[in-house]
Amino acid sequence: MSSSTTSPASSTVALPKTGITVPVAARKLMLLVALTAVAAPLAAARWGSGSWPEALTVSLKGPLTTANNWIIDNRDSHWVFLYFFGHISNAIISAVRGVYVVLLALGWAGVTAGASLLAWRLAGVRAAVTALASFAVCGALGMWVPTMRTLALMIVAVAASVAVGALLGLAAGLSDRTFRVLRPVLDTMQALPAFAYLLPVVLVFGIGVAPAVLATVVYAAPPMARLTALGLRGTDKGVLEAVDSLGATARQRLLTARLPMARRELLLGVNQSIMMALSMAVIASVIGADGLGDRVYQALSTVDVGAALTAGIPIVLLAIVLDRTTSGRGPRLWAGVPQAGGTPGRRLGEGGHNRPRSRTRTATTWAVAAAAVVALGRLAGTSWPDGWTVAIAAPVNHAKDWMVDHLYSGIPGIGGSADWAAHYTGWILDPLRNGLQALPWWGTIVIVAALAWLIGTWRTTLTAVLSLAAIGVLGRWDPAMDTLSQVLAAVAVTLVLGFAVAVAAARSPRVDRLLRPVLDVFQTMPQFVYLIPVVALFGVGRAPAAAAAVVYALPAVVRIVSQGLRRVNPGALESARSLGATGGQQLRQVQFPLARPELLLAVNQAVVLVLSVVIIGALVGGGALGYEVVFGLAQGDLATGLVAGTAIACLGLMLDRVTQPVKAKAKEA
Repeated sequence: MSSSTTSPASSTVALPKTGITVPVAARKLMLLVALTAVAAPLAAARWGSGSWPEALTVSLKGPLTTANNWIIDNRDSHWVFLYFFGHISNAIISAVRGVYVVLLALGWAGVTAGASLLAWRLAGVRAAVTALASFAVCGALGMWVPTMRTLALMIVAVAASVAVGALLGLAAGLSDRTFRVLRPVLDTMQALPAFAYLLPVVLVFGIGVAPAVLATVVYAAPPMARLTALGLRGTDKGVLEAVDSLGATARQRLLTARLPMARRELLLGVNQSIMMALSMAVIASVIGADGLGDRVYQALSTVDVGAALTAGIPIVLLAIVLDRTTSGRGPRLWAGVPQAGGTPGRRLGEGGHNRPRSRTRTATTWAVAAAAVVALGRLAGTSWPDGWTVAIAAPVNHAKDWMVDHLYSGIPGIGGSADWAAHYTGWILDPLRNGLQALPWWGTIVIVAALAWLIGTWRTTLTAVLSLAAIGVLGRWDPAMDTLSQVLAAVAVTLVLGFAVAVAAARSPRVDRLLRPVLDVFQTMPQFVYLIPVVALFGVGRAPAAAAAVVYALPAVVRIVSQGLRRVNPGALESARSLGATGGQQLRQVQFPLARPELLLAVNQAVVLVLSVVIIGALVGGGALGYEVVFGLAQGDLATGLVAGTAIACLGLMLDRVTQPVKAKAKEA
């Protein structure tokens, strides 16, 4: 397109408002520069211009160590532990043991048939076939018993997570005051790394199944609470007015209008709680939760990639089965639920005279099916037959050795993965970490304040600044800058790769169809599993932790960006083509500007997801704050682990608040 031709984005397309006009941004920058010019010299003269000043730190080691010692000394004798926490622990252990006994009593055939039947009833034939094949593969890999132990823990943890989250969401959805109180609590809970939940429950409940379930509930309940509150607060006001006009009580209004119309959000909350619970249940193997996660953890500790993959595959398959079964439930239930404005999914009177007979027939069918499943399980035996197993650990380790010999050690001309990891660490991670640590502490605060204020409000700016300052007050400034450098470097790689793949997927339906199952698998894999391949390729260190974070965050970025590019108004693209715009000009001048909210949302999600895996990367040498959390957990050191976990939560809260106003505008768009 010639330079004299009017840009299609400017002549035919009304670009969306970004929320930042030039005069407002200029005024904000001028005010920030003025404040910095006055405050920075005073801060530098009073506290210096290096790392966070020692005079502004507060040591919590003494109080936390005292609390830690008191818990250890009184855990077996104090009435709080004996008659309160003890009963909770016994109830959890009994529930998990009872579910596990039922699964064993059903046998491999009964569990497989029951899961397939349930998946077929809830999500259709494809989900049933997926369940059948997945459980068969779990047994064929020799992982049947660990899979049943993980499934038993999952069932109990998910049931508790859904119950707790639904109650919290119900309270937040019905009360504005409760919603305002719970919102920062849920934000903090979701910003905390998974490992940070483990240390307090280990101190109170010890090692075993009970702390694993409790940590999983705390980690998996917030999405259920958020989505429940969102569904209840988003109920059509016209429907509520119609129900009120009929004289319905508050309880009737909740049961007949608000909950049915929030069913989509409720089912999505159940789905998200299941996926997060599975991810946490695997991580909880660090504190003695037996099952597949323990097999992966033990294999990673000895760098046995074959054994880790043997246990990792059933984790992925279990996640896929649970995701397909629960995500497929929504459309079927939605068919008969009144939608916004009171429009029903089908005629409310259709089939009404046959409803009692239909319910009786359905109950009878399910009873017969359950009896058949139990009988099949008893006849086929408890455990998977030994003769039907396939050992893949040795071939995988042979393949890993070959990769080490040929890919890790060096490829002629371009080097090996070890060289790539070394270059990434030496050329990107180290300079970025050194630069952040050498930057004056007040300079870092000014940069964060500028970014937050330009795209947000003074409230989000204050939250971001206070979160960053809290890291310094806790005395974790330098490790936090190390973690921040890993996050920024991994986010940059994620965005470059994600935008490139998303553009290809948005332009080609064939590429989109090919990528869809791959993205589905990657988005259902628990975080822990991503460490297996990167250890085989890159060894241990900060580079493999960043690689795992990139692979984990990439699917979300690709989905969000490609969806945003595909939703661009076709009329705008047609206008651009009529003016002679090339494909690159259409992308830069039309699609990217119009998809701006989705692009910024993708950046936000990349930051949040990368941070969550960079912390887990401490298990493979990531270091920084993640290592302190893992060290505190391993040594039972509440002071080290909890302070580092709090610093990570503050870092995540700061990064999220910097982009949260943009995220809100994207939702409005």
